[in-house]
Amino acid sequence: MATTETPATPLSIGEVAEQTGLSVHALRFYEREGLLVGPVQRTSGGRRRYSALDVDWLLICVRLRESGMPLADLKRFAGLVRHGPGNETERLQLLEAHRQRIDAQIQALEECRSVITWKVSVYADHLARGKADGLWDPTA
Repeated sequence: MATTETPATPLSIGEVAEQTGLSVHALRFYEREGLLVGPVQRTSGGRRRYSALDVDWLLICVRLRESGMPLADLKRFAGLVRHGPGNETERLQLLEAHRQRIDAQIQALEECRSVITWKVSVYADHLARGKADGLWDPTA
């Protein structure tokens, strides 16, 4: 996953927040929790300056979190990546386990959608025929 723009100059925390959809507070949290793969550079005045690589990594983190990856797993994954070559098998296992959880969630949601689709058709049919009176009426 690559950023839409690959800036040659470092980005401010506000610019990174805009590109990633994370709040400034969340970016600080990610840094504090060790979720980044490298240290965030700082100006002589202490302001954070992010690289394109930082943004690319944060976009991956956003997707992993949005998909429900536990924070502990994301920390583990970031630590493995930060450590460098030699632990690719462990990274793969972590990602595979997460994908399996997502696959199970998708299956469960598809089953829910099927029930809802059936129920929508029941109500639509009854309403179209003018026979909705008493349809699942708990007071009847």
